[in-house]
Amino acid sequence: MLKCIIFDLGRVIVPFDFGRGYQQISALNGLTVDEIRSRIAQDDLVIRYESGQIPSADFVAELGRRLDFNLSVEEFTGMWSAIFEPYTLIPASLPETLRANGYRVLLLSNTNDMHFNWIRPRYPILDHFDGYVLSHEVGALKPSPTIYAAAIEQSGVEPHECFFTDDIAAYIEGAKQAGMDGVQFESHDQILEALRSRGVRV
Repeated sequence: MLKCIIFDLGRVIVPFDFGRGYQQISALNGLTVDEIRSRIAQDDLVIRYESGQIPSADFVAELGRRLDFNLSVEEFTGMWSAIFEPYTLIPASLPETLRANGYRVLLLSNTNDMHFNWIRPRYPILDHFDGYVLSHEVGALKPSPTIYAAAIEQSGVEPHECFFTDDIAAYIEGAKQAGMDGVQFESHDQILEALRSRGVRV
């Protein structure tokens, strides 16, 4: 029997498009979106940031060197967070109902300090979660076993009593290897059906 329902954040709760952020940076420095994408992806800078290996100030300073801008963390946060759409892919009623029916509800996300601090107050749906398992706090990214172990620990139940949904198939496979149940996210209706088929009261 499932006792804990775990959701990914990006493209499960909040849709995003990196192109929106790149366009804002392009307006600042005149580089094309393709050039910005290439310079950001030249090494593992984003991975190091999202796994908590470097602080936001160092991340922004390094991006500034690569992308020819000089902004504070506060100034850059708005541009970097422009990737997020203002709506959600699932309604707040889903985690709210799950909690009301006795399930523990967690967030499990590859994210960073800048993005999550920006998102947290802007999406009230996150008020209905019992806890957040974030890569930059755990020090590991999905599909590392370390981050699933952290989620299971925070769930307070056995791995097979956890259900996880994520838009990336490899991350669902990682959850299954950790002993959890899971389904790749496609839509709100699809996840409702998946949960109901497992006896979850939604």
